[in-house]
Amino acid sequence: MQVIFESRDNEGGQMRELSVERVRFALRRLTGWVPRAKVQFTDVNGPRGGVDKCCQIELNTETVGTVVITSLARDWRAALDRSLGRARRVLTRSLQRNQKPVRGRAPKLALDS
Repeated sequence: MQVIFESRDNEGGQMRELSVERVRFALRRLTGWVPRAKVQFTDVNGPRGGVDKCCQIELNTETVGTVVITSLARDWRAALDRSLGRARRVLTRSLQRNQKPVRGRAPKLALDS
């Protein structure tokens, strides 16, 4: 799996190695369906503080399409963990939905009478 990391904040840039490791660990069972993941950190309020650390994870898949998850938290690690948890749940649910057969009526067979 290719993991792309982007951060516009200096503190967020220090999370590069940890975030790549966490993404690969969290999505290890889904690696066959997710060839590329993009992690982006932004600080919404700047130096003012508060709940302003934003983590956006974009997962590109061939079967489901693109899944984008965004979460806000007080620190980078919490924002990353929240986004990864939600991304894993959403992607697993979408893949299960695609594998289930569509319920409905069976087509009527034309009988020769």
